Amino acid sequence: MRMYQSVRKYLEDNGPIAASAPVRVDLGGTLDISTLHYPLRHLNPLTFNAAVDLRTRILLQPFSDGRVKVSSRGFADADFEVGKAPFDHPLGLMFAVAGYFGLTGVHIDIQSASPPRSALGGSSSAAVALVAAYADLRLATGQPVGLNRRQAAGLAHHVEAGVAGVPCGLQDQLAAAFGGIHAWHWQGGPDGTEYEREALLVDDGLDWFEKRVLLAYCGQPHESRNINSRWIAQFLAARTRSDWAEIVDCTWGFVDAMKKGDAAGAAMWMNREAAIRLRMTPDVLDDLGTRLCAAAEKAGCGARFTGAGGGGCVWTFGRQADIEKLKPLWAAHAETIATAALLDFAVDTKGMRVNS
Repeated sequence: MRMYQSVRKYLEDNGPIAASAPVRVDLGGTLDISTLHYPLRHLNPLTFNAAVDLRTRILLQPFSDGRVKVSSRGFADADFEVGKAPFDHPLGLMFAVAGYFGLTGVHIDIQSASPPRSALGGSSSAAVALVAAYADLRLATGQPVGLNRRQAAGLAHHVEAGVAGVPCGLQDQLAAAFGGIHAWHWQGGPDGTEYEREALLVDDGLDWFEKRVLLAYCGQPHESRNINSRWIAQFLAARTRSDWAEIVDCTWGFVDAMKKGDAAGAAMWMNREAAIRLRMTPDVLDDLGTRLCAAAEKAGCGARFTGAGGGGCVWTFGRQADIEKLKPLWAAHAETIATAALLDFAVDTKGMRVNS
């Protein structure tokens, strides 16, 4: 029987191990869930995301033998005997990843630059960073675990899907692992190959993108499970199949516009995609999110909630001149909610990193 290994002394002697990964903004999400993209394979489903340099940092520090502790801003600290942590806990995903590696005597300190539960994929980013940190720790203690970016994203996703209780997508983990701006093509191959990676807007394209985007936190934490579960239930009941076919078309249109440098076209497709989701689930936008999206559309820009919505963040994209005019309007709207704010935006090109 495999026993848990305490790494307390190693961390005391050698210092903490750090790793980090970015969060993301997205379009076309939920299509990365196999429940949807396998039956829709004939439509060539894809998702778009851009990694944002609001990084989630993991610090592995020494703790009591036989125990694992997790701390994260926005959550109460949790400390459990190894093997006895509940995975349905708000920090259960972190304990599940710890369980996979079988190490104890660890304090997992999560330091997030993005607001807690902001619909930017922060939990997936934390899971990828934790996988990277644990893999490095096991390597340092003589137990090689060679994980490339694809493998780290896949492992973090499998653990999350196993404990979440609802179907989970993979694009958040991929953005965290690879960074950059991508279209992810969900090919659903018979050999189990699930996706192809297409890098977008590299080099000069990054500056072009950053000058045409804004990101705002609406001040209200989100809970993605409820909305995602409703989308899945509607799809399984065959009530929204045509809606998801339209979302595939919109995502293709958005990605093609990005490739052509057509900001106005990208904004149009962005608004169409968001409108379909609002039709399916009107509560994906809260009051501030509704006002931000309306202001963006009036300014000729596209706008969409991040992730599954229901609180969290909204992002907008459009022509540079339109975005520059929109920014003070968005700032004024955000000032009406004490906890809301515009967030600084830059594309993260590094993805997951160890000792950073």
